[in-house]
Amino acid sequence: MSAFSGATLLITGGTGSFGHAVLKHFLTTDIGQIRIFSRDEKKQDDMRHALQAKYPEHAGKVKFYVGDVREPRSVADAMPGVDYLFHAAALKQVPSCEFFPMQAVKTNVEGTDNVLHAAMDASVKKVVCLSTDKAAYPINAMGISKAMMERVVYANARVAAERNGPVICCTRYGNVMCSRGSVIPLFIDQIRSSEPITVTDPAMTRFLMSLDESVALVRFAFAHAGPGDLFIQKSDACTIADLAKAVQRLFGDTGVRVIGTRHGEKLYETLMTREERLRSEDMGQYFRVAADNRDMNYDKYFVQGQAQSMAEEAYTSHNTNRLDVDGTVQKLLTVAYVQEELNGIEHHAGLRHGGPGA
Repeated sequence: MSAFSGATLLITGGTGSFGHAVLKHFLTTDIGQIRIFSRDEKKQDDMRHALQAKYPEHAGKVKFYVGDVREPRSVADAMPGVDYLFHAAALKQVPSCEFFPMQAVKTNVEGTDNVLHAAMDASVKKVVCLSTDKAAYPINAMGISKAMMERVVYANARVAAERNGPVICCTRYGNVMCSRGSVIPLFIDQIRSSEPITVTDPAMTRFLMSLDESVALVRFAFAHAGPGDLFIQKSDACTIADLAKAVQRLFGDTGVRVIGTRHGEKLYETLMTREERLRSEDMGQYFRVAADNRDMNYDKYFVQGQAQSMAEEAYTSHNTNRLDVDGTVQKLLTVAYVQEELNGIEHHAGLRHGGPGA
């Protein structure tokens, strides 16, 4: 029997790409109830109608709560009876956070603290919080706010463990392909408009992860986490130049225009720092980074011999498995959004040229 059998799951930021992916995985199982918490009533209404149309026999499992993680009362109102919590609500766009950093702080840092305190007060059993590779060695406001979010997670995880409260852990993602605001849908739209693809820096590397893999990572963390643990998937990466070529191989070559890096962008991303790698455990497809459970009395942890504070290298999009154009094409073909867009193009092409369905 699954741990989710008959359980109530709350997803903050549940109308986003991750929330949709979780629904796809859980809706037709024997889960008891899924609560979608977000501040956008229009997206909730769209999700509600889509569920009623596509899954009429299961749509009743999904309950919607309008609220904002910045407001403790609205979070607390959604929490009674919740067994498990996936915390995905966040401001994620690098440029907008760069221009409005306090908004990132209010949602990503203070909002996370509100969610975790509400979970402890409501006796939730397990909480998985979603973070980003930009939190490792952060150079932009979004990454800094997410790094602070992770520290809030670890601090609350320690308190929860002392009180026999929920197990609170964290997952850290690279780029999730075709999630809202990601570059692949932008590339496809530009090609369809017969415009050149806009590339910031061709040499830039990024991790590639599907939405299904993001849910699998959360489920793995859920099953294996201790208080304050961080889980990271071993992910492929590619250069932005190869990603552009791969998308154009699938959808058509309209040329490339290099526009330069945006505010706060890195040449490569880091999923695990050198300091974290020192206390990491290789679990096959995933790394588990154990929580640092020392208190502030550092002298009692001294051991004889040479102290080691970091591994030789971090785990980055430069030194992970690098896909070439062919490999990137194959990775793209695993993504439902890309498959749907290709099927749409093939269908329209068939109509134009007298093919099947004409």
